[in-house]
Parts: sequence; structure tokens; C-alpha cells
Amino acid sequence: MRAVTVAERMTAEQFLALEPSESDPPRSELINGEVVVNAPKRLHQAVAFDLASALRSWARAEPGRGEVTLPIDIQLDEHNVFEPDILWYRDGRVPPRDADLPCALPDLAVEIRSPSTWRYDIGAKKSHYERHGLPELWLLDTAAEEVLAFRRSAPGAPSFNTTLELARGDVLESPLLPGFGLRVNELFGEG
Repeated sequence: MRAVTVAERMTAEQFLALEPSESDPPRSELINGEVVVNAPKRLHQAVAFDLASALRSWARAEPGRGEVTLPIDIQLDEHNVFEPDILWYRDGRVPPRDADLPCALPDLAVEIRSPSTWRYDIGAKKSHYERHGLPELWLLDTAAEEVLAFRRSAPGAPSFNTTLELARGDVLESPLLPGFGLRVNELFGEG
């Protein structure tokens, strides 16, 4: 399925008030006031599962490592409600399991390439995440088999001022996740 946008812009309040139905596509976000719909393919879901599993194992290995969650709505402003593929909240910021949506901006957001939405991930969504203070963003490019990591060099830095391009053979790590490391090969297959 390709991304679909509405002809008329809406607010986050209007978007969040929409009632889901069985006929609705499985994923939708509000990006710059436009509803963007995406049905992820198997590769996307396999990569998401593998990364979420690795992060969850790391988080559960020791107390105080926060929590990993799968897509949930986060509202950035009046015209943007995103649903990152994977979210990580540091200890002390984890939303309660019964929290109403949308949830707060996570400490790490992960977006995995879908052909119909990559332009949003690398463009408008990255820009909004940066503007709203997200500490770190990972963009997993399944076509190039690489990970683009955008982070702030220090808490409170005004922008993503550190960018990493990780390819096969590299290890995905973060100062936010002490002791976490995952070979990029493990995300995209050993091939």
C-alpha cells in the first residue's frame, strides 16, 4: 500500500479524535497537518522486531534501563502526531501502561524505511523531532542496509549535531544506552 494523504489539513486534536475502524489501514500519522497512511511490508516488520527485541533484552538485563515500546502516538505540536516504529524511554520517563494517548516524546525514536514514507522520515519528521528536542533518532534504511543515527552531543544541545552512518560491519551503539551494541548485519541479515 502506498502512502495516502488527505486533501484538507487537520489539527492534532481532530486527528486524535478519529475513531479507528476495522476498515482503517494499520498505521497512520499526522505530518504537517496531513494524514499519512502506511501498511509496512514484511522486511520492515522483521527489522523492527529484531531491533525491538535486542533493545528490550538490553533494557531488561539491568534495572533502571527504561522501557522499549512499539508504535504509539506521540504529539509534537498542533499539526504533527507521529508513530515511531520503536520508542525508548529512559527510566523515570516511562509512560504508565494505561496512559492515555498521545504519549510524551521518547528519548530515542526509531523509524524504519518504508518506500512510501521514507521521504517523510528523512525530511519533515526528522526536522520536527529535532525541533521538539528528541535526544536521538535512528533511521534504518532497509534499501541501503545502513543506519543513520542523529543525536545531540550534550543534553540540551539545540540540534542534532552528531550524525553517524553505520553500515554492515559497524556496531549500533548510543551514549543513551550504556552497554547496548548491535551489529548492523544482525538487522539486515548476514547476507
